[in-house]
Parts: sequence; structure tokens; C-alpha cells
Amino acid sequence: MQTTNSPTLDLAIDLIRRPSVTPDDAGCQELMMSRLSALGFKGEALRFGDTDNLWARKGSDGPLLAFAGHTDVVPTGPEKNWRHPPFDAVIDDGYLHGRGAADMKGSLAAFVTACERFVARYPDHRGSIALLITSDEEGPAQHGTVKVVETLEARNEKIDWCLIGEPSSTHEVGDVIKNGRRGSLHGYLTVHGTQGHVAYPHLAENPVHTVAPALDALAKEFWDNGNDFFPPTTFQITRIEAGTGSNIIPGECLVHFNFRYCTENTAESLEERVVAILDRHQLKYDLQWHLSGRPFLTDRGALVSAAKNAIRNTTGRETELSTSGGTSDGRFIAPTGAQVLELGPINATIHKVNECVKASDLDTLSEIYEQVLVELLA
Repeated sequence: MQTTNSPTLDLAIDLIRRPSVTPDDAGCQELMMSRLSALGFKGEALRFGDTDNLWARKGSDGPLLAFAGHTDVVPTGPEKNWRHPPFDAVIDDGYLHGRGAADMKGSLAAFVTACERFVARYPDHRGSIALLITSDEEGPAQHGTVKVVETLEARNEKIDWCLIGEPSSTHEVGDVIKNGRRGSLHGYLTVHGTQGHVAYPHLAENPVHTVAPALDALAKEFWDNGNDFFPPTTFQITRIEAGTGSNIIPGECLVHFNFRYCTENTAESLEERVVAILDRHQLKYDLQWHLSGRPFLTDRGALVSAAKNAIRNTTGRETELSTSGGTSDGRFIAPTGAQVLELGPINATIHKVNECVKASDLDTLSEIYEQVLVELLA
């Protein structure tokens, strides 16, 4: 006997079957907008560079609750390693398999169906609802959410609460929500030496040798203790490259490193401390920095309360607030003054071969999103 899928599951399947590898949207935003327009949402297609973005809003008054997410997915890797073809969206033993099932087309489907039910129940709800959707979150993230936020800020259109559908849960839907993220700061270091023959080291200067004590000092440096919301700042070397042959002392050494940092430091303070250590070791170097995002935190407020209540009312479980993990597009939204949370499905298979999500979890997630809407705008 053939069973009927829920509206959320059907929409998730339709989205997964569109192979939207960064920055290709593959028509996902158009599909979502076709559902939202029937609810009274007005959509703006905002294309920057190679990236498609959607800003869809229902209502013009405040407060404004925005759901934020991305239609792009990471590459599949060798498809022969998948149990099911990654864009076939197969349901097997109660799980929806496919690239993007957990990260994050399941959440996108849950956004839409939650809005459909909420608007049907509360056609005259207060405030406004919006969706901010990009096709470049998994990639460079230069023409996606950051550009949409700049557009909104330029016309003084303010988001009060933002719920991001990133896969935050660990064991059960809603057991963890992210109420902040650490900052991410990249350093690109080039240490200069003098190239020469390995048999004549007195005529050369090996930059690998000269930088090694400085890297050891950076790796051993105490940066901070963290705080009640964030773990301590960490420093990691991600790349070292030097040399052109077995008998040649290299003339340059390239070192890439990254800080994941908490609110006890700033990007500027970390940069100053790194430069002081490099200078103390009397290196000849060039150093460039790239700030991926500053740390952000929503420690309390209406959104945290609404999410906790929604999870409790829907699942009966209490949720844990966490700031662990990498960065998200929340780093672009939080600086505007919005309260920002990440709440989505279980993250065990994201970016992996055989990415999947329990099919019933998407319905639970949609109910949680609907309850957040009820808490804040009913």
C-alpha cells in the first residue's frame, strides 16, 4: 500500500531533486516563492554576481521575524559511494536520503509549510514574516546573505528576530539550538629567506627554520579562557608550503592559519598579538588577514524564549543553548541588532556521503517553526 507523504516531506523531495551545488540555485527559490506568493508574500529576486538571493516578506509592520537559509549544497563526491543517487531524494526505512536533506533543504521545506499553516490559522497576525534565502552559503559567501543584509540596511528594513535553519540538533530534533557562533579569522603569512644550495647553508637563509620557533610560540600562546557562552579561542595552522627541490634551500615559506575566537578577544587584538610574536622572532615577512565573521551571541530575549517554548510544546524536551561549531550566515545578520538563533535537524550526516534525515523529523521541525510564529506573532 502506497503511503502519502506530508506536505513538508514532498516539498523537501522537490528541493533535493534540484541539484543546486554552490552557487547554482537550480530553481529552488522560484519553487519556494510559488508557495509563498499564495500566502501574500511579496518576493524580491536579488542577484549579486553569480548568486541568486530571495527576500520574501508578508506584511509591512514590525516586529519582523525572518527565516534564513540557503538553497545551495556542497558537492556530492563520488556518486558511486552513495547508497542512493544523491539527487534522487529516496525515502528508505523512514529516512529521506539526498544531498541537502539535512543541510538544509529539509529546513527550507519546513519554513514554507510552517508559514502556510500559520497564515491559515492567523490570517491577521501581527507584524511581518520574511524569508531570506541565498544560493551561496556553502561557498565564498560574498554575494549572498551579506549583500541582502546590506540592501535591507540601506533602506532601513530591520529584522527583529531571525531563525536560521542550519542543522543544529545532535540526537533529537530541538535538543540543541545555536544561540551564537565564534568568530573566524584567517591569516596568510609569507616568510622570506634566501634560496640556496643545501650544501652551502651559510650562503642562504632557510625561512622554514626561522619561522618554526615563531609557529611554536603561536601554537603555545594562551589566548583567553573563554566565558560562560564560548569555549576558549583556538589557533590552528592549516597549511605550510615551502621548497622547490631536494637540494634547494627554499626562499619562501607560506603559512596559513586560523583563529576561532570568542568575545574575550577581537580580530584586531589577535592581529596585534600575532604581529608582536612574529616581530619578536625577527622574521622578514608579509601578512594578510581575512575576517570571515565576528562572534555573535543571543543569550536571552523573546526569540530564545519562543524557541525553547516551541520545542517543549512540540516535543516535550528541554533544549540546550550552544555556540559550538563553525560559522553561519548569522554572522552577517546579528550585527544589525537582530536576535539570531539556529534551529534545524540532526547534523550527523551533513556534508557526508549518504546524507539523510529522518523523514518524520521534518514534520516535527515544521511544527516547531509554526509554534515559534505563534509565540511571537499570533
